[in-house]
Amino acid sequence: MKAAVLHAKNDIRLEEVEVPALKPHEILVRVKATGICGSDLPRVMGDAAHHYPIILGHEFSGLVESVGSGVTKVKAGERIAGIPLVPCQKCQDCLNGHYSQCPFYSFIGSRVNGSWADYVVIPEQNALPLGDDISFEEAALVEPSAVALHGLNLIPFQGGEHVAILGGGNIGLLTLQWAKILGARSVTVFDINEEKLETARQLGADYTINSSRPDNQWKQITEGRGFGVVMETAGAEATMRMSIQIAANKANVCFIGTPIRDLSFPHKLFEQLNRKELTLKGSWMSYSAPYPGNEWGMTLDHIRSGKLNLKDVVHYRFPLHEINQAFDLYRQPGSVKGKILLLND
Repeated sequence: MKAAVLHAKNDIRLEEVEVPALKPHEILVRVKATGICGSDLPRVMGDAAHHYPIILGHEFSGLVESVGSGVTKVKAGERIAGIPLVPCQKCQDCLNGHYSQCPFYSFIGSRVNGSWADYVVIPEQNALPLGDDISFEEAALVEPSAVALHGLNLIPFQGGEHVAILGGGNIGLLTLQWAKILGARSVTVFDINEEKLETARQLGADYTINSSRPDNQWKQITEGRGFGVVMETAGAEATMRMSIQIAANKANVCFIGTPIRDLSFPHKLFEQLNRKELTLKGSWMSYSAPYPGNEWGMTLDHIRSGKLNLKDVVHYRFPLHEINQAFDLYRQPGSVKGKILLLND
């Protein structure tokens, strides 16, 4: 099969490799669509890969090609979305339903070979059946949608609040949609890129603010109180600081974005955590009990209902063999304004 193999920093090679053999509990999936995640960027363009060589890719969908001898719930020919986390299912965290905190987990597309290939092997439990009414492109975005919903669930979000979303990237746009679906009073998206803000408006944002132009519009939106819910999705120092600044007293602040460099908070700003008595949550991945969690099932339900728009989150599509052209876009600041999907015939 052909696969995009990462050999070193900025060294992806399209190669012919052996189709992996199946263990009894595994299935072979013919990949139809797979995404490039923000977490893949430091693995390819930095030094964050766990090892070399590695086939990355953890947002994917496809057709079950064959199944291992012990597989009982999945059949060849089924259309599935991939669930990348492989928890041990035996530790105390797993037994409590906290799969994202499993200290012994594996992860398809970062710890073991993933979906930037013709085929990927996954455990049977990591196949999410799709039926025939969800496209492969939409199915490749079920995982990032579940990440967005997981953050709101952790707060937990119950609607009725002014919501701020800091970062208009893929997770931010999905968080925007989930906040609207779950009954937000209003949703305001902050970003420095006008095209991302335009996409946010198209996807239902009540307000958008270019955070590179300081003003008090957010105070007008919230009648001076600040936002009752702040979802940070960019993982940048500026947006993490802003999260505290624009939060209302007693607000819920959730950090979904993953920083890739050290952060520094002035003590007067950090003090606002105490003065406002904020609740600060970290959100990691997309899982809850029973595995993989309602984040995944709700995503499928709301795609089918038409309430969740994943199609307009996709801005670029490349065949797998043009993966390096896709990464050339990431090397041009501001060029990528949505999800990039890699497609197989």
